[in-house]
Amino acid sequence: MKADEYDQLIEDPTGFLFNVWLPRVSSDVSAMDEPTSMRNNLSFLKGGMAMLNYFTAFGTQNELLRKESGTVSAISGILKAPFDIIADKLRGYMGLITDVMERPEKVLAACEALMPHLTHVALSGADPDKNVPIGLWMHRGCVPFFSQKHFEKFYWPTLKPIVEDIWAHGHQVLFYAEGDWNAHLNAFAELPEGSIVYHVDQADIFEAHKAIGEKFCISGGIPNFLLSYGTEEEVRECCKKVIDGVAGDGGYIMDAGAIIQNDGKVENIKAMTEFTREYGVY
Repeated sequence: MKADEYDQLIEDPTGFLFNVWLPRVSSDVSAMDEPTSMRNNLSFLKGGMAMLNYFTAFGTQNELLRKESGTVSAISGILKAPFDIIADKLRGYMGLITDVMERPEKVLAACEALMPHLTHVALSGADPDKNVPIGLWMHRGCVPFFSQKHFEKFYWPTLKPIVEDIWAHGHQVLFYAEGDWNAHLNAFAELPEGSIVYHVDQADIFEAHKAIGEKFCISGGIPNFLLSYGTEEEVRECCKKVIDGVAGDGGYIMDAGAIIQNDGKVENIKAMTEFTREYGVY
């Protein structure tokens, strides 16, 4: 998205994505006022079929996870903050940095215009049984990527109402706080009790527990670098420290700080799992 196209996005987010953004990112899609083609038409048909196959497979795979490995799905549905959508998908991080300084009113209006669309997407993919939270992937809306002032002006006022609306429909949101979001714990504490699960990546999990542990379930806090490069004993020591510090009153889910990649040592993952099953009991 170009800097002078905010008004188009604000007026009609769906129209902008289909008519302007999509032809730019897909060479198969014809731009507005250009002749259409079979390749253009097939791109939508093939894309729809691929997405249908993708989402249809979830039910089968989740059932296999339950039956064959005793693993439940972690999330159902997806949510991103309007501010992060602009940074990740439309303007880029550097572009948004410029925009919040040069055209802040346009950025705020765009975030507000995206709110109902993102709420709809989140609820349309939510667990109908309301057992699994909707995943919120949190990216660069936090300090130090943006100032506390910008967080309070753009990020939080356009995300908080979405989470409250989702909670009013009976669904939790998993705040997957990638990086360190502890500078904003006081804001998150404004949400209704039980409305979110707060996942800690690189932040101090004990600080997070102290600030919001009485209102929300907390997960994560085991560093990925430790699972990749540490020893089994170091992993067990870390797990014990976390369990002792944040799990005594319930409301904690043992997990790595971020998604475990193929550099994670199998023996360390086993050490984390087995120690938690042995020590993490009441």
